[in-house]
Amino acid sequence: MSSSRISGPDRHVRRSASLLAFGVLGLSACATTMPSNAVGTSERDATSSVRADVEMSSQPTESASPVDDDAAPTTTTGTPASSTSTTIAAAPTSPPEPIAATPVALTYVPPTPVSVPALDTPLVAVGTSDGAETARIQERLLELGFWLQSSDGDYGLTTTQAVMAFQKYHGLETTASVDEATAALLSAEGTRATGLADAGTLVEIDKSRQLVIIVQDGLAAWVLNGSTGSEIPYEAVNDKDPTKIERGDAVTPVGLYHTERERPDGWWAGDLGEIYRPKYFVGGIAVHGSNSIPNYPASHGCVRVSVPAMDFIWEFDLMPLGINVWVHGEIPSA
Repeated sequence: MSSSRISGPDRHVRRSASLLAFGVLGLSACATTMPSNAVGTSERDATSSVRADVEMSSQPTESASPVDDDAAPTTTTGTPASSTSTTIAAAPTSPPEPIAATPVALTYVPPTPVSVPALDTPLVAVGTSDGAETARIQERLLELGFWLQSSDGDYGLTTTQAVMAFQKYHGLETTASVDEATAALLSAEGTRATGLADAGTLVEIDKSRQLVIIVQDGLAAWVLNGSTGSEIPYEAVNDKDPTKIERGDAVTPVGLYHTERERPDGWWAGDLGEIYRPKYFVGGIAVHGSNSIPNYPASHGCVRVSVPAMDFIWEFDLMPLGINVWVHGEIPSA
């Protein structure tokens, strides 16, 4: 390990602040409702919910998909209904201009990976246990670019999410548990995680791997576990008006967009559930916090991240209005 590493529970905060401020890197409403005054959640309190999601089948049926938000455009009909209308989130009066993007090169050049030394003392598989070895695993995940709240040895919510993100990134079975294969790869990995973008500052939504990647100056700053649209057509009762039925295709559309509007404080009621501190980037589709980020695409079109991850995005202004949002790939085959 580098002798310059900051130790203690707030290490990642200071590291995040310094990386974001000075460029040292150089280099998921979809779920259970929370009280409106719940601005965040502790690692230990929320872990059981997340682990339950992981244990669900990676090939969910429509009825198994968690209730989502008011993200994607939906067809709303009364009960009974004689006509239909399309409900689309209203556009802002004066949408922000996109942040200038670097032109795409004619020949794609993958980002240059940032080297990270392998560990002299390999990590030990801990499953989901707490302790000193878990603290080492947390340190390693941060070093490799997978965000979590604290390297305090508590195998809580954001550690679970970071392990899932690491496993997704490397094509391992997404168990949210540090098994032998995960521990071995964490120990031996020689480069920090990257996105596909090789220039600019943007947010990548990788549908193929179900990840959210914060890119700064062409290099991945942080990788977050995510869950995009299930692409399973849905029909659900409108949460705000039980006489209406919402229908849609649950697709997170591929393309280059930019953040158009946002809601900064707490949970917001949508037609299909509550969403946390959303950042909208195309119509009613947003990146937002959720209590359910399983290991498969599960939303009605939005991009779910954990509640602490959404707070992190807001705290460090990682997704300001106007920033480019690049959605690419295809969801994993069922």
